[in-house]
Amino acid sequence: MTQTLGAALRRPGPRSLRRRLLVATVAGVAVALLLAGLALNGMFERHVHKQFEQALTYQLDQVMARFELDARGQPVLVEQALSDPRWNKPYSGLYWQVDAMDTDGQGRTGVLRSRSLWDTTLALQADALDDGAVHVHHVAGPLGAQLLVLERRVTTAGESARWRIAVAADETAMQAAMVQFSRALAGSLAVLLVLLAAAAWAQVAVGLRPLKVLETALQDVEQGRAPQLLGTFPAELQPVADGFNKVLTRNTQVVERARAQAANLAHALKTPLTVLEQAARAAASPAGEAPHALAPLVQEQVQVARRHIDWHLARARMAGGTPLPGQRAELGPAVQGLVRVMDKVHAGRGLVLRVNLPDQPIFFAGEEQDLQEMVGNLLDNACKWAQSAVRVGVQTEPVDPAAPKLRVEIEDDGPGIDASQRASALQRGVRLDESVAGSGLGLAIVQELAGLYGGHLELTPTPRGGLCAALVLPRAAPGVA
Repeated sequence: MTQTLGAALRRPGPRSLRRRLLVATVAGVAVALLLAGLALNGMFERHVHKQFEQALTYQLDQVMARFELDARGQPVLVEQALSDPRWNKPYSGLYWQVDAMDTDGQGRTGVLRSRSLWDTTLALQADALDDGAVHVHHVAGPLGAQLLVLERRVTTAGESARWRIAVAADETAMQAAMVQFSRALAGSLAVLLVLLAAAAWAQVAVGLRPLKVLETALQDVEQGRAPQLLGTFPAELQPVADGFNKVLTRNTQVVERARAQAANLAHALKTPLTVLEQAARAAASPAGEAPHALAPLVQEQVQVARRHIDWHLARARMAGGTPLPGQRAELGPAVQGLVRVMDKVHAGRGLVLRVNLPDQPIFFAGEEQDLQEMVGNLLDNACKWAQSAVRVGVQTEPVDPAAPKLRVEIEDDGPGIDASQRASALQRGVRLDESVAGSGLGLAIVQELAGLYGGHLELTPTPRGGLCAALVLPRAAPGVA
C-alpha cells in the first residue's frame, strides 16, 4: 500500500496534480489577458477616433467661421485667417473644400479649396445634407492617403444658394498610433503573462510542498525508516496522515492477534500430540508383549500433524501473507546471533562457521523475526549437511536503485543437491534424506517468506561440490526507525 501511494505521488505525466494546476492557471490567465487586451485595444481605438473627430470638428468650425459671400454673391474664404499652417502646405494631410450644391445634392465640387490640396479635389459622396448636420466619411485623398472627412451644409441668400463645407485629415498618423499602442499592449501583456505564470508556478510549488513532505514520510515507511507517517502536515492533509497511521496501527494489531491465536492453537495442539506420540511409542515396543498394530499408524499421523502445525505456525509469523510496512532489521547482529546459536547447537560436530559481513551496516526492509526465521532455517540446514565448515556472506545487489536488494549467501561443504532435485527440495514436506532430522519444511518456509517480501531463494552448487543457498531480500535505507 505504501509503494502504491508513494508511486502515485511521484508519478509524472498528464495526471500530475502539479501539471493540472499550472495548465489550468496559465490557461485561465492567458484567456483573461487576451480578453483584457482586446477590450483595452478597442477602448483606445474608440478614444483615438473620438479625439481625432473632435479635433477635425474644431477645424470645420474654424473654416465655417471664415466662410462668407462677397459683394457679388461669390463664396470667399481667407486662408490667412486660419490658424493651422498645414492648410497652406501642399499635401500636408489637412484639407478643406467648399462645394456648390443643388437641391438634389448635386453640384460643383471644389468651388473653393485649401492650398494643401494643390491641384486635386476631394471626391465626396453626393448625399443630402440637412442644415447644421455633420456627416462623416472615409475617402481616398491625395497620394492615395486614407482621409477622414467631416462635412456640413450651409445655406445663404435665403434658400437660393447651398454650400457644402468639408474638412479632411490624413488617418495615417492615427493608424500608426493605434498600431504602436497595440504592439506595446501585446508586449506588456505577454510580459505580464510570463510573470503571472511564474507566480502561479511558485504558488503551486508552495501549495504542493506538503505533498512532498507526505511523499518523504511514505518513503520512510516504505523503506523501514519509520513505523508510521511522521511530520506535521496542513489541516487538509493531516486527516489523511492520521487515517493512514490508524490503518497501519490496526493492521499491526490484527496481525499480532492472528499470530498470537495461531501460536496459542499450535501450542494447544502440541500437548495432546506429544501425549499421543508417547503412547504410540510405548505401544510400539511394550516390554515382553507384542507391539500393537495401531502404534506405527498413530506415530505417522502425529508426525504429519506436527508438520502441519509447524507450517501454519510459520505462516502465522509471515503476518498473514503481507509484510508490515515501516519495519527494518539490521542484518549483522541478527546473523551473528544466529551463528552463535548454531555453533552451540552443533558443537559436537566440530563445525567451523565463518561470517563475512561488510563494514557498513545493512538493513533488511522487514521484521527481524522473519529475518531470523529465514536465515536461521538456511543456517540450520547448512550445519546439518556440512562436513566441516559453513560460510555466511552478506552483500548488496546494485541492480535496481529504485528497489535496492541485499544478498545473504550460506555455503556448506556437504554433498550438495543434484540439479534435478533442487526444485523438489523447495517443496513443502519433502525430505531428500530421511536419515537427517527435520520436517522438510525449512527451505519451503524460507522460499515462501522471501517471496512475500519480493525476494527469492536460489540454490546453486559450490566449487567444492556443496550447496550455496542465496537469499535475496529487499534492503532498507540507513536511518532512525
